[in-house]
Amino acid sequence: MLKTLQYNADLCVVGGGLAGMCAAIAAARHGAKVVLMQERPVLGGNASSEIRMWVCGARGENNRETGILEEFALENLWRNPHKIYPIWDSVLWDAVKREKNITLLLNCSCMDAEMDADNHIAAVTGWQMTTQAFCRVEAKLFADCSGDSILAPLTGAHYRVGREAASEFGENISVEVEDKKTMGMSCLIQAHKGTEPVAFTPPAFAKKLTEEDVRYRRPNMQSSSENFWYLELGGFGDSIADTEVVRDELVALAYGMWDYIKNSGKYQDADLWQLDFLGFLPGKRESRRMIGPYLMTQNDITSDRHFEDVVAFGGWPLDDHDPAGFYYDGHPNTSYLTPSPYAIPYRVLYSENIENLYFAGRNISMTHAAMSSSRVMATCALLGQAAGTAAAIAVKHGTTPHGVYTEHLTELQDTLLWDDMLLPHHPRTPAALSASAALTVNGTECSASSVLRDGCDRDNLFICAPGDVVEYRFDVPVHAEEVRIIFDSDLNRVTLPGDDCERNHTMRANLLPDSPVMHLPTTLCKSYTVDAVCADGSVICLGADDNNLRRLVTIPVGTTVTAIRFCGTAVHAGGSEIRLFSFEIK
Repeated sequence: MLKTLQYNADLCVVGGGLAGMCAAIAAARHGAKVVLMQERPVLGGNASSEIRMWVCGARGENNRETGILEEFALENLWRNPHKIYPIWDSVLWDAVKREKNITLLLNCSCMDAEMDADNHIAAVTGWQMTTQAFCRVEAKLFADCSGDSILAPLTGAHYRVGREAASEFGENISVEVEDKKTMGMSCLIQAHKGTEPVAFTPPAFAKKLTEEDVRYRRPNMQSSSENFWYLELGGFGDSIADTEVVRDELVALAYGMWDYIKNSGKYQDADLWQLDFLGFLPGKRESRRMIGPYLMTQNDITSDRHFEDVVAFGGWPLDDHDPAGFYYDGHPNTSYLTPSPYAIPYRVLYSENIENLYFAGRNISMTHAAMSSSRVMATCALLGQAAGTAAAIAVKHGTTPHGVYTEHLTELQDTLLWDDMLLPHHPRTPAALSASAALTVNGTECSASSVLRDGCDRDNLFICAPGDVVEYRFDVPVHAEEVRIIFDSDLNRVTLPGDDCERNHTMRANLLPDSPVMHLPTTLCKSYTVDAVCADGSVICLGADDNNLRRLVTIPVGTTVTAIRFCGTAVHAGGSEIRLFSFEIK
């Protein structure tokens, strides 16, 4: 008899990609007890070393996704300047492991769900292959961040698969007749260019490619953006049930592509390129999509609809791929620009018929056309953080996901904004305690310092010199709960080396001899102190850091004060200015 391990939690997150990670971390930080069940040995999903798709998101100036995802990106710049995947894996693993409220179950594949009489999920069970044990998790709430929506067939949660007819929602990039076809999956390639010739002998199963095969998929090994995403198959069948068969075809195709690059005679310096990685785990774009109280459509995106329950944003183009994938006789995808950022509502993140089920990632409540934009991983990370934050609020108030919508939406949005999430068309209200205080720089009132408490965390910047003291002073002693600082982490990444692709992607595709060595943005404050003047006149240090790696810093206060002071003393990578978007107290 195999053993069953029992776990109890407020929230069980199934799936450890970026959406699931951000959901688990957000919920844990806001007080929920979380179990994160991940079927792979590493975290990150499509972004991990097993698949190696880079993280894409909203386009345009100052539209980089912040919150928890920016924490991952900045720490990776610090720890992983050469963009090595095992180090990236460790950044993600460490981010989850250091959260005391998260129990992480790796190598654990969700296989069963138990429902109670009220059609709530009571527990899920996973099989952990390394321990040969079943892991049964009872929880108040569940979040399906698995990509393939495993909890849909296990619980009866409503879902869709495939492409809607254009007439159903009036979407102009959809098909005339609905079908079950999807975008395909990919097995990616990574290589490096050396100085000595290296031969390549293809395996017998490699697909033999011709000039005609690659005419719309022509690799450019000199480009930093060449990551072979177009090695794509599987859209005509079942993107879940057929994965093993499609994987075999993809691996043969990928080895065939590498054979073509190395041995066709069409590529200059082909003999200097050496294969570093070829993925045997397909990266998926599309499978089941859950149905929530609201189904978001292409028109919601292209019209830049304002949602009163906005909790996240997107900004990637409508990036649809033909189901034939690599064998489609034409360009592999269509790409229609969207407003960036556009709003995504809370009601697409929880089930319409299972009361305690959240979901986040590429499986949210959207049509196929809308999902072609929202599926990218930076957007999925924001959706995860929103769902995890909402789950913690639901636990706090003893309510359901829909109860958060009807009774606690303002709390959810205020919490997300305080946690450095951008909500389009929904500005952050400045903290009242900061607004009532006198604000000085080195003891003198400074009109420019008012931007520190205007509620704008991306556009209005305050700059001072290292050693300058920025102080809030109160006429009478006040009780303060928390200090919030938003540093300038160079959201546009203009202070990093390399071309646009190298600067804006957390990881790289192929390694060239002149691939840049990364560093932290030269705008990011490295060291600072935050002090408080207590009611009795004594001064206490609330917080200090000699190697700050974060854009958002929050410091608990929990006492009565007459003043709070910030002093930045150094900047990363040779920067010379202390740059702040926000310094507030609540």
